[in-house]
Amino acid sequence: MDIDPDTDFTVGFHSAEPLDSAAVRKLTEICDRVEDAGTGDVLLVRLHGGPPADGVRSGPRVPDVHLVNKWERAVRRMERLPVATVALATGECAGLAAEVLLATDHRVAGPDLVLRLPTSDGVTWPGMALFRLAHQVGVHRARAAALFGAPTTAAKALALGLVDEVADDPDQALAAAVKAFQGARAADVAVRRRLLMDAATTSFEDALGSHLAACDRALRPAGQG
Repeated sequence: MDIDPDTDFTVGFHSAEPLDSAAVRKLTEICDRVEDAGTGDVLLVRLHGGPPADGVRSGPRVPDVHLVNKWERAVRRMERLPVATVALATGECAGLAAEVLLATDHRVAGPDLVLRLPTSDGVTWPGMALFRLAHQVGVHRARAAALFGAPTTAAKALALGLVDEVADDPDQALAAAVKAFQGARAADVAVRRRLLMDAATTSFEDALGSHLAACDRALRPAGQG
């Protein structure tokens, strides 16, 4: 079933796409649109593998470190957007697609998902995907994928918490997820996400002020935040 979720913001990455200026521009432009709109809509991220679709650039991944820096900053910007980000990952999700997946809020996977970290010359790429993977599943669970490029099936990704659901009809599951996350106050999504990210590296005493400020905001009537 091919269901088109009702959202104004959609971006897609194919596993065959190289890291180049076009990829950075695509992610930057969707971030611009979301931030300029200032609404509580959802950013839909479609990630897939298999043979490259028409119009998908494919080629060797040979970036310079300045381009890598721009890409990492673009992914981080997406990770901090004031809206929920919902991803659909199907097929072999590798390369840029895998990097973007690890930076989204809610992840729907097809049963055919095989998640692979980005590689360069057959070796796992030492980018920030390694950082996110270790933070999300722990160093010992990330070791096989991070050091040796071991693939992660849909079932294993679900068990590790790398995806939130595996659906036989992923398009329908995606549409339901998008609908569920629409309507929340945009800033609240960003605040809660930041509190979660900071929790692992912030002491209780240092975190208390930020959490109290978020609680104060949540207690205000809608429209007064």
